[in-house]
Amino acid sequence: MSTTSLVSPDDIRDRFSKAMSAMYQAEVPQYETLLELVEEVNRETLERDSALAERLAAHDELNRLGVERHGAIRVGTAEELAMLRRLFAVMGMHPVGYYDLSEAGVPVHSTAFRPIDDAALSRNPFRVFTSLLRLELIESPTLRERAASILAERDIFTAGARELIALSESQGGLSDEQADRFVAEALETFRWHRDATVDLDTYEALHAEHRLIADVVCFRGPHINHLTPRTLDIDEVQKRMPAAGMNAKEVIEGPPRRHCPILLRQTSFKALEEPTHFKGERQGTHTARFGEIEQRGVALTGKGRALYDRLLGASRDKTQGLANEAHQQALAEVFAEFPDDDATLRREELAFFEYRLTDAGHAADAGHETDLDALIAQGLVTARPITYEDFLPVSAAGIFQSNLGGTQNDACAGHANKGAFEAALGATVTDELTLYAEREIASKERVLKTLGRATAD
Repeated sequence: MSTTSLVSPDDIRDRFSKAMSAMYQAEVPQYETLLELVEEVNRETLERDSALAERLAAHDELNRLGVERHGAIRVGTAEELAMLRRLFAVMGMHPVGYYDLSEAGVPVHSTAFRPIDDAALSRNPFRVFTSLLRLELIESPTLRERAASILAERDIFTAGARELIALSESQGGLSDEQADRFVAEALETFRWHRDATVDLDTYEALHAEHRLIADVVCFRGPHINHLTPRTLDIDEVQKRMPAAGMNAKEVIEGPPRRHCPILLRQTSFKALEEPTHFKGERQGTHTARFGEIEQRGVALTGKGRALYDRLLGASRDKTQGLANEAHQQALAEVFAEFPDDDATLRREELAFFEYRLTDAGHAADAGHETDLDALIAQGLVTARPITYEDFLPVSAAGIFQSNLGGTQNDACAGHANKGAFEAALGATVTDELTLYAEREIASKERVLKTLGRATAD
């Protein structure tokens, strides 16, 4: 088959993310309400802040804002994770980052499947935060063996999805018709099934061990448990959620509100209690699926991330048990130490920036100047914050726990095992800091090359 007849992975990802959103809106009507609320707040924010609107438009951020989503799933076996890696590869999504959620008492470790190059991110930055259940952290040997046995009996992929994944790998992509079939088949893996694969007693035993374990083990597949639109003002969305009929999470996770947003802030409406049919004709309920919102800021360097982690740790005692407004105020007081202007963040190498020539820069003769600070001061170069595309393990665990009844099992804590995760995945995960650093360095080199000067140090 000629490569000219193949659809780009970016296009397949765009089709899939839109199909996923439509499915989730049908399954969880409150998610549709959430999308409407986020769109309303984003529109008002852009109308109120013309400078923000102009900056987003100039940096190709506006086009992706309306389609931007991330989802989350949890799988039970290495085989499931490895096949998901192949499924996401069809859509140009690659495993980035390793997240140990056991540090917060959640018995999983995770990665994010996402696009990694600039053009793909601009087209559609759809991400899926994917967690693998760690059966070894189940304390009861009997329950651990029972869970493994249940998981071994299921296949979360349709025969059509497996066939099309293999076809994509063999021919280097999919045709238009094959891409549509792939989206339809792949979507079945993420669909909600209210019929559990176990009896109520088994469900309750796993639920008592940890609610997340029951969610992963007791159903036909890893139903998408949330989809997350991106907002420009998460504090405003949080305030408006109750009036829109949503039971909002108590506090916003992540850093405080800032003039220059950093990393990622997240909140959600709490998981819905859904009727569930168990084997043996018994009825019950299951609580897992919810709606989440995120606000993204600049990606931090290793130095910046170390400062963030230190301040977050210092804030815990001060914010414990506080309602959101007081929580955010206490958090902001601790984070006053973290610089809150782009120039300082860049000068102190706390955040990553992309360098571009201005119109004056394209027209100018910069002489032999290779100092980027001097070029910026002359108005020849701009430095824009690079958007953080990834996740925060403490925030993810906080969201999980909020939607799993606030439970935590300290026996799970402190058992990172990146090697075992990558062995299950069948690949190494890409280090997210390396991606941001490469992007920053490449932008410096492009600017200086265009000016006809030496490569940046």
